[in-house]
Amino acid sequence: MIIETRIYHCLPGRLPALNERFSKTTLEFFKKYGIRPIGFWTTLVGSSNHALTYMLQWDSMEERERKWNAFQADPEWIAKRAASEAEKAIVERIENNFLAPTDYSPMR
Repeated sequence: MIIETRIYHCLPGRLPALNERFSKTTLEFFKKYGIRPIGFWTTLVGSSNHALTYMLQWDSMEERERKWNAFQADPEWIAKRAASEAEKAIVERIENNFLAPTDYSPMR
């Protein structure tokens, strides 16, 4: 199992637009492509309250590349993402990490 942690750093004031895009659009595409989210969080205390952090579960890096690339190339997704940013960009930058559980991790 591999856990991917993704942090979307939004432009000021644009986190509500990102939350709306995830809840109304992105999750439907995740389901379509078999992308398994573990959870989504906003920052309560930290360096910025303009961020969305979420985690995805993968069986392998090969699975991740295949499903993520198919999702990113979907013409309907591309159009809906562009429409959501027609007025103004939402995300300033994205960072992601891939985590592997230790032998003593309760989640393996």
